[in-house]
Amino acid sequence: MAQAYPNADQMIDRRRLRRKLTFWRVALLSLLALIVIGVGVYMSGPDAKGREHIARISIEGVITGDRDTLKLIHDVGESKSVAALLLTIESPGGTTTGAERLYKALRDVAEKKPVVAVVGTMAASGGYIAALGTDRIFAEGNSLVGSIGVLFQFPNFAKLMETVGVKMEEVKSAPLKASPNGFETTSPEARAALASLVSDSFIWFKDLVKERRHLADNEVSVVSDGRVFTGRQGLGLKLVDALGGEREAIAWLETERKVDKGLPVRDWKKQRSLERLGLLGVSAAALDQFGLSELAAPLRRLGAMGDARVLDGLVSVWQAAPVD
Repeated sequence: MAQAYPNADQMIDRRRLRRKLTFWRVALLSLLALIVIGVGVYMSGPDAKGREHIARISIEGVITGDRDTLKLIHDVGESKSVAALLLTIESPGGTTTGAERLYKALRDVAEKKPVVAVVGTMAASGGYIAALGTDRIFAEGNSLVGSIGVLFQFPNFAKLMETVGVKMEEVKSAPLKASPNGFETTSPEARAALASLVSDSFIWFKDLVKERRHLADNEVSVVSDGRVFTGRQGLGLKLVDALGGEREAIAWLETERKVDKGLPVRDWKKQRSLERLGLLGVSAAALDQFGLSELAAPLRRLGAMGDARVLDGLVSVWQAAPVD
């Protein structure tokens, strides 16, 4: 018996049907991913209200005092469903002004409800300024805290330009205008002007530590030489209040600040539109929602690389020297 083969019209119809099925499958999966991401973003933001809870905000990476972070802290302070704020810190610092903004925002919240800090790997320099904005600081024994100091760095290409035979010409209204500029040897006057800026901010930083940590002048001198300390060392130097993590911090909130026991801890995160998340961010968020965090992590790191920036002005940041 001869086998019947489809004619050309039947083959074309099958291909069209296959294309339509593929299109609708992709469309359905895309819609499902967008819905999951949207629900996740909604549930993680300030609209995630309901029963009373402890809000957790994570301060990670370089501190710039950006608007989104400040708004998030403000929203926590205004939320009636938040009983307390748990601030987790993983930061080497950042701009001195950004850290100052963050400190003030946290003190505003502390006037309304308890605020406690938990230091992870590091809360150094500007990261430590953020910790000072809370009511109590917890750190692990091997956490790094401190690095109390202010820095102004700039590259100088004067020697290189002289070797190459290039000179930058300029006309300016006063000798200290736009100095230092990196194209000429820094004059003593320009260096003195910068030193004055650094000194003024450094005095502010030390006074803040002295006030918030209740230290005497001699105690401030010991901890303000720019170095970092372990959590154990910081405890003896009064830079931290106790050793521990989130469990100990929550126990303190319950016993000392009368926060109800057993309240859930909910993460409060900056809301981001799909446009701001970018392609890598959307992909990472979708993978997270489907329990594929191991695949999401590399995409998130790649996305973060595109957000890197150079810090301008005075900075309060700590970075270990590179290993040869």
